[in-house]
Amino acid sequence: MIDNIKNTREILEQFQQLESKVGLQNEACRSKFFVHPHTTSKVCLFLHGFTAGPYQFEPIGKAFFNKGYNVLIPLQPGHGLAGNWHRQNPPPLSTEIETYQNFVLEWLQIAQTLGQQVIVGGLSTGGTLAGWLALEHPEKINRALLFAPFLGSHNFLFDGLIKTLPIYFEWFNKDAPGNFGYKGFRIPALRIFLELGQDLLQQAAKTVSAPMLIVASESDRAVSLSKQQDLFNMVLQQQPKSWYYCFDDSLQIEHRMMTKIEDNDYEELVITLAKAFVDSDLTWLQFQQIAKRIVQGESCDRIQQQLNLDLQASQQLSAMVTQRLGCEDFKCINPSEM
Repeated sequence: MIDNIKNTREILEQFQQLESKVGLQNEACRSKFFVHPHTTSKVCLFLHGFTAGPYQFEPIGKAFFNKGYNVLIPLQPGHGLAGNWHRQNPPPLSTEIETYQNFVLEWLQIAQTLGQQVIVGGLSTGGTLAGWLALEHPEKINRALLFAPFLGSHNFLFDGLIKTLPIYFEWFNKDAPGNFGYKGFRIPALRIFLELGQDLLQQAAKTVSAPMLIVASESDRAVSLSKQQDLFNMVLQQQPKSWYYCFDDSLQIEHRMMTKIEDNDYEELVITLAKAFVDSDLTWLQFQQIAKRIVQGESCDRIQQQLNLDLQASQQLSAMVTQRLGCEDFKCINPSEM
């Protein structure tokens, strides 16, 4: 086991050396590895979003590392590279989904050498890839965390453009705080993730998934909330240990929900929810039953014990479920009403 850790550390060092040789846009795009000198009970593999970089998962990665888990946040193929990228010279993003699927399978193998159970998570298209792993290889994944997964656009008309146009597109928020990735891309590079999202919706109806947490937000104007709910409902029918949570619009948590530097002032709520899901073995029905007891005035001690959380985290989660329980989006996916 010590030799495995040593070999894996050498692989991680080689990966970072290669990044230094090819040149990155900035240090924020460099792969982040938080690894203990030994294997751990769980190892987290986090996948950043489209045109972004590993910086998106640094806060949650450190949180899980501090809980005693090993954490891998690799830079995805074609991302974060230094260059003068523009309409006539777009960044070198793959238009073959196999490029990303092979990438995550390789990193899954690496992760398996660092922990007994693998947790995979991702934001946006990274969440779509995490969902693919959870459905394609459920026996290898202990938990899957899908943060605002890209299964379709918030505006279905944009999906039509993604399917047909070969044009270069610049993000509307390309100059927003914390945007360390590419400012634009060719549409076919995103199309492959839209197609993968559609495949997931079909596969989830007939395949048992690894337990899956889907985190959404009413303020997300990038991806389809209804399709995220559809995916959850299908996954839940065959995997009762899956959870869904949608942040209320009043919090103004937008699509880039993982960090404060990307304008989410409530990043600790995302981390709290992820910790609760990873460290508990509750079904969705049991989780909702706990939530209802909280609303009825039960103390935080019970949620602290049953979800294996510290006091602050249990108080945060208590506030979250109390707020969410009264919302129509939360109740519409109650299994007792399905």
